[in-house]
Amino acid sequence: MNDFDEALAGIRRGDRKRSRFRPWVMLAVLLGAILFQVYVPLYFSLLQHLELPLLVAVYLGVARRNVIEGALIGAGIGLVQDSLSFQPIGIFGMIKTLLGYASASLGIRLDTGHPAIRFGLGALAFLCHQSLYWLVRHVLLGAPSGLDFLQTVLAALFNGALAVPLFYLLDRLRKEG
Repeated sequence: MNDFDEALAGIRRGDRKRSRFRPWVMLAVLLGAILFQVYVPLYFSLLQHLELPLLVAVYLGVARRNVIEGALIGAGIGLVQDSLSFQPIGIFGMIKTLLGYASASLGIRLDTGHPAIRFGLGALAFLCHQSLYWLVRHVLLGAPSGLDFLQTVLAALFNGALAVPLFYLLDRLRKEG
């Protein structure tokens, strides 16, 4: 039996545990991800495609396995990110709320411990994030915004690849309960 079959067997048996973070660890992770997103791309332009707050929101949604908490975490991360960026307030808040809710919903149904699933979650969340961002900017606000398909796909693969070690690191910071 390979790792993927074991993960599916874990779903069937209901071997999922709800994880908790110490409050100060969760606050430090959230604040670190947001500050990274705001300040690091100013010095390293390649990292502007890395959406670390999104990956943290997805991880916390999946780990908490509660759709209300996932939505609230996503909303909080998005609104803080909005307040530190030059975007209209609420764009990232709306998008990350939806993705926090969706990731928590997936966390209830899937065993997300397998690296391939984590890669897929990171890449898919980024694609959804960029699509929703384009939709909000273009349709709701009427602002001209282009969506470069190849660049978006490459950035999604980059975010998916980063999600695997990031989620592993965040696994190490939580306590089971």
